[in-house]
Amino acid sequence: MRLEVDRERCVGAGMCVLTAPEVFEQDEEDGRVRVLDHDPADIGDAVQSCPAAAITAHA
Repeated sequence: MRLEVDRERCVGAGMCVLTAPEVFEQDEEDGRVRVLDHDPADIGDAVQSCPAAAITAHA
């Protein structure tokens, strides 16, 4: 599964970082999320937790 984050859509809520800190981090400058691991084994509820629907997972 390949993860992508639409940084323009991201509102910096950080729910994905709280849910999967090994996969996501927040940029210190603008607060938007970056993907650390684009091909994680398990992302749990991180995709569903994004209030802006900025995270997509592709098979």
